[in-house]
Amino acid sequence: MRVRLRRLCENLWWCWDVQATELFAGLHAERWEEVNHNPQLLIDELDDSTLERARPLIDEVERRFDQYMAAKDTWASREMPAFQGHICYFSMEFALHESLPIYSGGLGVLAGDHLKSASDLGVPLVAVGLLYREGYFKQVIANNRQVPAWPTTPLEHTPLRPLDVFVDVPHGHHSYRAQVWELNVGRVKLYLLDSDVDGNRPEHRNLSMQLYGGDAATRIQQEVLLGIGGVRALRALGVTPSVIHMNEGHAAFAVLERWREELLLGGTAKAALERVRAGCVFTTHTPVDAGHDRFNWDLKREALEGLRQEMKLPEGAFMDLGRVQPGNVNEPLCMTVLALRGSRAANGVAMLHGEVSRKMWKNLYPALDEAAVPIGSVTNGVHVPSWMSHGMQRMLDKASPGWRDGVPPTLAQVSDEELWEMRCSLRLRLVAWANRELGRDWLDPDALTIGFARRFAPYKRGNLIFSDPDRLNRILSGSAVQILFAGKAHPRDAAGQGILRDVLEWTRDERFRGRVVFLPDYDMALGRRLTQGVDVWLNTPRRPREASGTSGMKVPLNLGVNCSILDGWWPEAFDGSNGWAIGDGVEHATTEEQDAFDAESLYALLEGQIVPQYFARNDDGVPHAWVARMRRSLETCLGRFHTHRMVAEYARKYYLTS
Repeated sequence: MRVRLRRLCENLWWCWDVQATELFAGLHAERWEEVNHNPQLLIDELDDSTLERARPLIDEVERRFDQYMAAKDTWASREMPAFQGHICYFSMEFALHESLPIYSGGLGVLAGDHLKSASDLGVPLVAVGLLYREGYFKQVIANNRQVPAWPTTPLEHTPLRPLDVFVDVPHGHHSYRAQVWELNVGRVKLYLLDSDVDGNRPEHRNLSMQLYGGDAATRIQQEVLLGIGGVRALRALGVTPSVIHMNEGHAAFAVLERWREELLLGGTAKAALERVRAGCVFTTHTPVDAGHDRFNWDLKREALEGLRQEMKLPEGAFMDLGRVQPGNVNEPLCMTVLALRGSRAANGVAMLHGEVSRKMWKNLYPALDEAAVPIGSVTNGVHVPSWMSHGMQRMLDKASPGWRDGVPPTLAQVSDEELWEMRCSLRLRLVAWANRELGRDWLDPDALTIGFARRFAPYKRGNLIFSDPDRLNRILSGSAVQILFAGKAHPRDAAGQGILRDVLEWTRDERFRGRVVFLPDYDMALGRRLTQGVDVWLNTPRRPREASGTSGMKVPLNLGVNCSILDGWWPEAFDGSNGWAIGDGVEHATTEEQDAFDAESLYALLEGQIVPQYFARNDDGVPHAWVARMRRSLETCLGRFHTHRMVAEYARKYYLTS
């Protein structure tokens, strides 16, 4: 049994299959939670008799896995049968499961969900990233402050497999070696580069330690490892990239390595670069200018001067390819500009974000009107089986069986009473878990439960709801209402840490103690608990600075509703009946005016609509108007904001065109 179970947990397919997940969780429920849902750790600890009792379920899960892996009739086999080679997807981070912490937040979640849907659809995709032994920091709260901790991930207890494949990665006039590791994500291979290799200097070995750690010198070297090392790794593995998809500017140095390869084939530098562009596409995720990596001349020279000389290019060639104004010696190299100039197509991650991106990069295309700037949009999605509760999946399998194949779901066959019972059971599960974590029974399983969880960046305004604390107190105390907060602030983001401290202080205020709580160390597991359990998901960015906001897409899958600024994905989803819109969708003249207007709108929604509707119960105890909104939330959002739709759209618009 142990050998069979190890085979199953060596492919992350198990983490989005209901029966496979329940197989591992059922072996020892308490220990399953303690090992952070890591099946390899679990099965190594259990005795043979415990494993033997699971034989019937192991048989069934193995059958399902083998059937999945052997399937020939897939979406891709029908829709892209003539496609040759591979789509090679580069990303700085991948959020695939909480037991493999090589991710930070939304960018990684999007990348992980992209891989899972590519696997489900049978798309010929391989992915490239970096292996971080310490990952992103774990958040410890001490004295009302965030303290970062960097524990090392024991790789021997992960499904990662080291390959006997090494590549040389340039650093100035020298190079170091990186090893390639392999991870199976269903039918998709993810290759991760590891610079912690014997013989490398400490500065190079450390590149594989922390995600988004270190300074700008570390960042540029990590991005060289991802882009240049990643292309070299694919070559060493015998993988032919028909399309290189760069997920954010971190991967843009792949353009330089492909340029080097094309120059070896002969011709001019310009002609070689055009051949590179024909095989690259780029997705930008950042509507905030500070979020685009920029490197000055000295950092670029230290990292890439040897590569430039090898390619026999002029002194400023790399810099100019990443400058809005080539030849401007005062302008740094911008990774987004490099990716845009090196790609045949580019997109933002929501319709509004596409508009913002065209405006942001208009100067790069001075001959074009803003509307003609070649940056389109593919609205993000989420991998539904990864984020929908098992109970909801079973309900939909019975009520709307085509939902897994893209048929728009309907809950017409499910009564209000059944839906409300499901919503209450999901909230109860979240509240019970949170009370255990908090060490006291603060939270009420029957209360209207609002969730706010995301990175504590200033534009996300994590403390907006405390703009008028007395008014908020009246809202929370007038009925049973509670708010759950979670999220990290980057260790170098002083302003974000200040907002986080502000929220932590409010949780200690006597007016809010026990009704406003903070749950530390926001990760995939906590994100899943929150998005499955809350009644309302709160999102308060300053429009238009939210590129997409995929966390809100997970909530409708579990009969929750969104209350959000009309930013990111929400302008495409909101129809007046499936949630609430904060504000009026207009950007005000100053941030002070914007914040005051949006805070007033939020309070008015809570007082006039959200709280009264939640507690408006008929004799049967069911809030029928609220349940109607729950229905609309799921039925209008599930299909449109699924990564299956998203990956199919990328294939049709970007992968299959040249």
